[in-house]
Amino acid sequence: MVIGNTVLLIAAVIGVIIVLSILLTLVPVALWISALAAGVKISIFTLVGMRLRRVIPSRVVNPLIKASKAGLGLTINQLESHYLAGGNVDRVVNALIAAHRANIELTFERAAAIDLAGRDVLEAVQMSVNPKVIETPFIAGVAMNGIEVKAKARITVRANIDRLVGGAGEETIVARVGEGIVSTIGSSDHHKKVLENPDMISQTVLNKGLDSGTAFEILSIDIADVDIGKNIGAELQTEQAEADKNIAQAKAEERRAMAVAKEQEMKARVEEMRAKVVEAEADVPLAMGEALRAGNIGVMDYLNIQNLSADTDMRDAISGLGDKKKDHKQD
Repeated sequence: MVIGNTVLLIAAVIGVIIVLSILLTLVPVALWISALAAGVKISIFTLVGMRLRRVIPSRVVNPLIKASKAGLGLTINQLESHYLAGGNVDRVVNALIAAHRANIELTFERAAAIDLAGRDVLEAVQMSVNPKVIETPFIAGVAMNGIEVKAKARITVRANIDRLVGGAGEETIVARVGEGIVSTIGSSDHHKKVLENPDMISQTVLNKGLDSGTAFEILSIDIADVDIGKNIGAELQTEQAEADKNIAQAKAEERRAMAVAKEQEMKARVEEMRAKVVEAEADVPLAMGEALRAGNIGVMDYLNIQNLSADTDMRDAISGLGDKKKDHKQD
């Protein structure tokens, strides 16, 4: 009997422990006591409801305690809804506290929207108080005299809370400033003007309103370093001269090829004419024989033709010998 009562007592104790463990898991009693001690009134059923909605109560209650101590009028429903939307409740509350201390107007709705948009709202508030310096790489531009000038700028920016949602980031600021530097150097008559007065670049770029549509406000643009690069104008002229030379050589080669082809064509025509002459000369004896047989010419006429041909050959021989003597004298 005693043994049975002992077993029942042990079972009852185990059951009580299990029930208490379940209750403590569902009901964060320690967190509820901390909230009450900080003057934040939260119903125990609200904490249980958070558990049922798969919300970690500490992720909402602890930021609510900080907001209450800082004098921010936030509610548990606002923080829980932001948590359920996937936001960082603690970061939003820290940003609101920092903005409240710095007298920056920032509502919970805007801070939550900035956080859900993927931007660090706390960093933005800190940047509003302490501006950030963005340093650009060397940006090259070419003056009108063809000399390349490289400039490096330091951009001091401050976050614009009102334009954080939908505003462009740092990359846009750097790109716009780079474009302004290139255009300012390119509009200079001589590269020495840029070297003598680098403030001309910063003033010209700053007056263009490059921060429009961005999440920042440009406070200043300072030229940190200016350097001389290549003589782009001379290189371009050299390349153009080389290209013109290659074009002229190609055209000359084309004309030479056409002349060679014309010469070959003329030689072919001369050979063709010579062949026709030889062929015609071969037909002369046949024609003369036919004329003799037909009685169109007599024997004396034939002999006169032979004498004329012999006389012509002799003259050609004498003429050729004279030409050879002249050539020998000239040599």
